[in-house]
This record gives sequence, C-alpha cells and structure tokens, in this order.
Amino acid sequence: MKVGHCQASITKTPVVPRQGFFLLRCRFFVSLPGIDTLSRIMTAARTLLSLLADGHFHSGEALGRALGVSRAAVWKALQDLPRYGITVDAVHGRGYRLRSAIELLDKNAIESAMAPPLRGCLALEVLFEVDSTNRRLLSQVGTTAHGAVCLAEMQTAGRGRRGRVWVSPFGSNLYCSLLWRFNEGPARLAGLSLAVGVATVRALARVGAVGVQVKWPNDLLWNGRKLAGILLEVVGESNGPCHVVVGLGINVGMPADAEIDQPWADLRQLVPEVSRNQLAGMVLEELLRVMQSFETDGFDAVREEWMGYDAFAGRRVTLYLPNSRVVGIARGVDQSGHLLVEHEDGLVQRFASGEVSLRGD
Repeated sequence: MKVGHCQASITKTPVVPRQGFFLLRCRFFVSLPGIDTLSRIMTAARTLLSLLADGHFHSGEALGRALGVSRAAVWKALQDLPRYGITVDAVHGRGYRLRSAIELLDKNAIESAMAPPLRGCLALEVLFEVDSTNRRLLSQVGTTAHGAVCLAEMQTAGRGRRGRVWVSPFGSNLYCSLLWRFNEGPARLAGLSLAVGVATVRALARVGAVGVQVKWPNDLLWNGRKLAGILLEVVGESNGPCHVVVGLGINVGMPADAEIDQPWADLRQLVPEVSRNQLAGMVLEELLRVMQSFETDGFDAVREEWMGYDAFAGRRVTLYLPNSRVVGIARGVDQSGHLLVEHEDGLVQRFASGEVSLRGD
C-alpha cells in the first residue's frame, strides 16, 4: 500500500426522489504528518471508527457527543479516515456511515477466543498502524517480554520473504508477529517456518477453512493461490541464545483491486463470515502450542503432518537457486525441513533454501 501525496476528491451523487437529499462519497489521500500529529490523528480515527464500525448511519451530533467534540470537529476527523483506504458516506439528514461494516481487532476479543489456560501466556499489543509488525518486535529485542505479540490493522511497510512487499491494507487481513527466545543458536531453528505453517493450517481449519495446503518453505495455498505467508527473522549469537520474530500475514478480506503480483486467495472466499478476532485468537493459540513443542522436539514432531499438507508432493517442480535451477520430483522434506528433490537418475538431493515452483520456465 502506498501512502503519499495524492489529490483529494469529493463527489456528490444525487439521490432520487427527495429534493435536497444527496450522498457524499469521500476519498482523501494525504501526506504523512509529523509523529505527534499522527498519534493524535490515529487516536481520533480509531475512536471514530469504533463508533462507525457497524456500518449504520450516525449523525454528526451523536458522534460529537460520543467524542466530546463539535460537529465541525467530527467532519474534520472523518476526513482523516480515507487515508487508510476507508470510504465514508455522508447523507444529508441521516449522518455518516462506513461503506461497509468493519471488525476492528480487539485485545479482549482475541484473548477470549483462546483456550482459558493459554490466555495471558502472550503479551498482546494491538496497533492501529505500524510500518511492520516484525520490525516493531525486532526493535524491542532485549527490552520486551518473551512471548510478545504485535498485531496491526495496517502496515505501511509490510515485508515478505527476500525483501518483497507484503500488501497490507487497513482492516482487511491479519498481520501478526510473535517474539520468541530460544536458548540455542539459529542452527536449532531449522524447520521452524514449516512448523509455523502447520500451526496456521490448524488454526484455519478451526474457523472452517478446509483444503489449505503448504508450499515449501513458508507459504500457505488454497486452490493453488497464496492465502498466507510466513517470515522469520533471527537475532542472536551463533551459539545462542537467540530471538526469533515469527511474522504471519493471512489474507482475510483482501480488496479486489489489491496490486499483488501473483495469484492470491482470501479467507472470506472459504469462510464468508469469519471473524478476524476469532482467527487471531486461534492462530496465537496454535502458534503457542507449536513453539513450545518445537523447543523440545524440533520440526520432527510435526514433519508428518506438514507432509500431509504439502501442495507439491510427488509433482514435478523447478527449484530456483541464486545461480542455477534444479528440476525434479518433490519428495517432501527431511527431519530438518530441507526440501527433497528426486532427479531423473533417482538421486534425492536436499536443499535448505530456494524458490520452488510448478512452472518450468
């Protein structure tokens, strides 16, 4: 998502048959303000959004009373919402409403979706906007608690693997990062991204999403299209201890006009009424279970389950390496999560990294 200087526009569309009754469809794009101003805008916008989230009309007077400000101040605050890609309808005599209802992330609702024994095991932070949830936690390594979680409504600089952009529109998907401390060094983390994939498939199945598969090493697919992605970033000494930030992005209700350079799917195609808060709670619960298991048993504890979800098992694949490519039959992964590729002569080779594809071009 790009945020920068664009022209603001307001259109007035006549509505028949009542004379003097019109609909304002407002879209504003503004440059980013200073940090203090941005903080005030975000606070006001979040409060206003919580009032408008139901998608019903609310009068300027009622909104003003709830916010403790004038109707003019309400109008000004409304102009800040479309910078998040939110469309506001203003109808004379009826008030303001969001074009469609929105479920905002809520810490209490997320924790309530988790099993009672696990509530409170993670330190949740829910943000309105952040550059990157991963970057947020990386900046706190050494100063924040083991098991810290950052969720955000929107990322302005979301990242995927190999520096790719992760499209992160406001209130549409799930952007989540978890900080975890391991006593051993990074070498001990082999297969962790695959284990996180298993945890995510489990959580998705619990909200009713069936048929989700994994693509080595860190994608989740539905009908061959990308549904979710995982990004692990590690900080620490080679011999340990180390901290890993597990970043997870799940497409929940991606806008149809999102600029994504590959086939994609979103969860509402599978489960139209899915709750983001319920999903977040179940994802965190399954992540917590897998991370605790990984500490003692490593990837081998979930290897067979991962193999059962493998989208490319037994299929002819092309593995792209920095300076070459390998073509063969995908034979799953070993105990360390390395991809196994069988060559024409029957030799099976292991690979720790690369980009795997069904395309041979």
